[in-house]
Amino acid sequence: MNLTHRALLTALALLALAACGTEPGGGQDRAAAPHETRAAVPAPVKEETVKGLAGMPPVLDPKDVYAADRPNRLSPVVRDFPSRVYVPNSESDTVSVIDPKTYEVIETIPVGRQPQHVVPSWDLKTLWVNNNRGHTLTPIDPRTGKAGAEVEVHDPYNLYFTPNGKYAVVMASLDRELVFRDPHTMEPVKTEPVSCYGVNHADFSLDGRYFIVSCEFSGELLKVDTEKMKVVGQQKLPFDGAMPQDVKISPDGKRFYIADMMAHGMWVLDGDKFTEPTLLPTGKGCHGLYVARDSREMYVSNRGEGTVSVFDFTRNRVTKKWHLPDGGSPDMGGVSADGKVLWLSGRYDSEVYAIDTRTGAELARIPVGAGPHGLAVYPQPGRYSLGHTGIFR
Repeated sequence: MNLTHRALLTALALLALAACGTEPGGGQDRAAAPHETRAAVPAPVKEETVKGLAGMPPVLDPKDVYAADRPNRLSPVVRDFPSRVYVPNSESDTVSVIDPKTYEVIETIPVGRQPQHVVPSWDLKTLWVNNNRGHTLTPIDPRTGKAGAEVEVHDPYNLYFTPNGKYAVVMASLDRELVFRDPHTMEPVKTEPVSCYGVNHADFSLDGRYFIVSCEFSGELLKVDTEKMKVVGQQKLPFDGAMPQDVKISPDGKRFYIADMMAHGMWVLDGDKFTEPTLLPTGKGCHGLYVARDSREMYVSNRGEGTVSVFDFTRNRVTKKWHLPDGGSPDMGGVSADGKVLWLSGRYDSEVYAIDTRTGAELARIPVGAGPHGLAVYPQPGRYSLGHTGIFR
């Protein structure tokens, strides 16, 4: 065999081996050989956004309405304000000012007749005392603790602010009105009459486009379009003698919780659909609702039995119940800036309770004036206030 013929045979043999997927020298089949894995190009992450009410600060986290309320995350506006607890005494016509470090009343401020709630303004710069039967609001400068001149406002049982800061909303309970006002001068802009009795408490949807209102004396709920300033839904609670109180939205924005003093629990409502809510028992005289700084739990004051129920959002149930050692009437309040203390007024006992949020232990029981009601812990974390005793976003 000549050299050319031999070279040709060798070439043909190599081609045959290659066609069989076998390397010269008896290597393994390529199909069985380990493949080099290339890094996959990650799909672009689509950030979830919320189209909020016009002019409203952007939602920080679509899965957590309370993302701005983390421990000690104070706005630059309030960072230098002294930490205080402001207690409106509705039967004494005063506001008791408590130093939370010493648990002592350090000042008593005379205000108008029957103060119901102390409400932080949308811009965080003012505390408004709602003098319900005096038909005035008393401004307090939280930097100095000094009260200013009263502003005439009729029937201010409670006070809220739209999420864009455009309007204050006065809950005129006996007048049966929602009164939209200038948030600084308190001049009326629009009055929305309501057919229910005792408009009382409220909270806003995740996007700020509507809010849910409780009607205490007729056992009803309202749904209000924020931009149109108009009631767009109304329903009677499915409980004879229902008496709805405080309102809070869930961290994910999917549900509203409405405390009910007579049903002894919280109504759980789909705010978007505004269908019939279901009842979740908490305790006798369920009244105030306060979300923990980590957004995992909510503290529920049960005024009729002197207890606080701890509701777990993820588990959708009450996991703990704290009993005040000497009883009491825990009503309205708020959580300290660091999240470690829950402050509640003792409505029928002329006292205020400081409760350890880690253990449920009573830290202090502080004597104040008669009929303490919607106390405000201030300052608190958050970018802006929606009103009441401090609903922050």
